[in-house]
Amino acid sequence: MTAMHDTAEIWRLVDAKRNDFAALSDQVWDTPELNFVEYRSAAAHRAMLAREGFRVADKVAGLSTATMGEAGDGGPVIAILGEYDALPGLSQHAGQCEHAPIEPGGNGHGCGHNLLGAASMLAATAVKDWLAAHRLPGRVRYYGCPAEEGGSAKGFMVRAGVFDDVDVAISWHPAAFTGVNKPVSLACNEIDFHFTGRAAHAAAAPHQGRSALDAVELMNVGVNYMREHMPSTARVHYAVLDAGGPAPNVVQAKATVRYLVRALDLQQLHALVGRVRKVAEGAALMTETAVKVRIVNGDANLVGNAPLEALMHAEIERLGPVPFDARDREFAAEMQKSMTEEDIVSAFARYGLEPKKGLALADFVYPLGSGNDSLVGSTDVGSVSWVVPTVQMRSATYAIGTPGHSWQLVAQGKAQAAHKGLAHAAKAMAATALALIVDPREVERAKDDFRRRLDGRPFVNPIPDDVEPPAIALAGPSGVSD
Repeated sequence: MTAMHDTAEIWRLVDAKRNDFAALSDQVWDTPELNFVEYRSAAAHRAMLAREGFRVADKVAGLSTATMGEAGDGGPVIAILGEYDALPGLSQHAGQCEHAPIEPGGNGHGCGHNLLGAASMLAATAVKDWLAAHRLPGRVRYYGCPAEEGGSAKGFMVRAGVFDDVDVAISWHPAAFTGVNKPVSLACNEIDFHFTGRAAHAAAAPHQGRSALDAVELMNVGVNYMREHMPSTARVHYAVLDAGGPAPNVVQAKATVRYLVRALDLQQLHALVGRVRKVAEGAALMTETAVKVRIVNGDANLVGNAPLEALMHAEIERLGPVPFDARDREFAAEMQKSMTEEDIVSAFARYGLEPKKGLALADFVYPLGSGNDSLVGSTDVGSVSWVVPTVQMRSATYAIGTPGHSWQLVAQGKAQAAHKGLAHAAKAMAATALALIVDPREVERAKDDFRRRLDGRPFVNPIPDDVEPPAIALAGPSGVSD
């Protein structure tokens, strides 16, 4: 049986169930839920795993909305990672080319995770069906991972050891273009700085007060001055969570600011976090307040794997670009009218590509290694990539120029083009998994590359052992652990 024959067969297995998984994606789109409270979305994924005959594990790593399904026996363990969390404030009617919230201020799938989880499970299902038909050793696991959007759930899952026996991990993300994801992302920590001072009457006795809000403001000033003296690839963002109250005639006795610190790799991250802490300590010293520091979560940077990336690229090239039609292109062109020229040019630049005027949907596979290293964010897949060889792809599901985390992306989440991109990603991931299962040498090449990259670079999870996920992550829908 040739590799080409295997690939054609796995594509047919994906096509046989693509409508069911497009429906799963739409179901999750209809019930957008935020970090760690994806109860309906996780339940829909568990139900589909059970329906497809996977061995299902619930509350993986103790997280109430994390799930896993396994199929097959013996052989290598191939993990395919899925997500299903949404974002706040992005409610939007599907198919509308202007801003039209379903619920003002409501949630929406502005990063396409409804598609991400469904395609990953479709790929795992095709591999499961192939293993059953051919009675060959090998195991495929679908990991339903919650809270990627600032929750770092995979980091907690890594810490719990749920990937320890995995040989290779595969994932994808909806995008404007199709190809292997360049393995560059920023390591990050989300940290709360709680300042405590002393309240006083702001007019009659201001000298008796010690303002926690002043400490927050001074910390922000200090970090702003630090920006000139940190690596150009680093990023530092902040949000004031608690300004101490609405009364200006009271010296604020408490205030909290949350910082998101990002750096090129874990080593730079730990150094930069240390500097931000010193600024906070200086602000507390200047204001005679106290500061308490609490790490909320964190992601490691991505570790690449050349053999896996070459293998996946070959499978994507064999598959070709997503087969969009005139209807898809017409809708995408209409969506582009809501975007700026800068949006469209930046979309090409992110992948290191020259802009193609008038192109609404990607009709090509971008070259292996394409990508702009300065236009990246963070992902908790990075933490997985430090403990198991990992590869990711992008599949075109929306119009070129669509801003990430936008109502435009939500509006395209149930479109025919999105469903085509979903099935395309599933075919490429399933074919990559199959190539690893039928040829153990591919697994060993991936592991050799993994060991070389991490030689002398011990993994330090950016989520320390004493940091727990939010209480809601450990509880059921009732809010009580069960």
